[in-house]
Amino acid sequence: MNTRPNAENRVVLFVGCGQAATLHSRIMARRFPEVDRLYHSRSHERAKRLVASVGGEALSGSLDAALAHERVDAVFVTTPPASHLTVALEALDAGKHVVVEKPAFLDAREFDLVEAAARRCSKQVLVAENYFYKPVARRLRALVAQGVLGQVRFIEINAVKRQSAEGWRLDPALCAGGALFEGGIHWVSLMANLGMEIQSAHGFFPDAPPGYERSAVFVAEYAQGAVGVLTYSWEIPGTLRGLRLSRIWGTRASILFESNGLFVLRSGRRPRLYFPASTDIQGYRAMHDDFMRALTTGQPPAFTLRAARRDVELVRSAYATASVSPAAYGRES
Repeated sequence: MNTRPNAENRVVLFVGCGQAATLHSRIMARRFPEVDRLYHSRSHERAKRLVASVGGEALSGSLDAALAHERVDAVFVTTPPASHLTVALEALDAGKHVVVEKPAFLDAREFDLVEAAARRCSKQVLVAENYFYKPVARRLRALVAQGVLGQVRFIEINAVKRQSAEGWRLDPALCAGGALFEGGIHWVSLMANLGMEIQSAHGFFPDAPPGYERSAVFVAEYAQGAVGVLTYSWEIPGTLRGLRLSRIWGTRASILFESNGLFVLRSGRRPRLYFPASTDIQGYRAMHDDFMRALTTGQPPAFTLRAARRDVELVRSAYATASVSPAAYGRES
């Protein structure tokens, strides 16, 4: 059965024309070719280059003029994180729904402002956290919910790789944090959406202070008694051509899975091997379908603004609990 929502007459304005806008535009064009896509950037030439690649229309003029476009009903914010709040509030004030890339906003205060604005104008704010929608995440949640693991004791997530960081990702003033905040928040979200509640988080940052790190260890304590450890890096070469193995240990059975979701192996009396990611391994297709359904029906998305807020607060908690000696980095106390 085709459950794809009807998106006729919908117009989405992309604000920001970098990598994220390119990625989401291509997915949207495939899933919802009936949606009209408009683009605004501080550089009109950049917007035109993106349109030449993915289709749509590049708007000239100011951001205020683009937001005032009468046909636009949703704004997709793909600018650097430090500007998310400003663009989202302006879009809401213009009476538009908002879709915002992760990390959505920088702290609890910013979420308070956005939530109040969304209530005031009766519009939705959706956060593009695709890891929530990944097939492997859905499989892990199902196995935990079914109780086949018994009491979950340990969670170990391996997210180590070498990744180039360029442009605004090298500027803490624009990305508002280091690797854990800009990219690791995906994995923090995965850990927070296994069907158990994280009640405390701690961070460890070798060789760099929080906000400048390229490697991090994130430790989560769950209300249900489990302990989870995420090892995340942008600077360490992977093994086995990028194959990374993660685990969940329970009192009845355990899970071994490829971190990106190629397979899930459940141990126990009746071992079982799953291949949850035959399609849509990154979860983008399911996420876009859910967002379009939310915008069409007015119902909330599966991944809520409250969940996005929790993820940011967990990362901020990890930064706050990190033991860092400023003198070790040539900084004054």
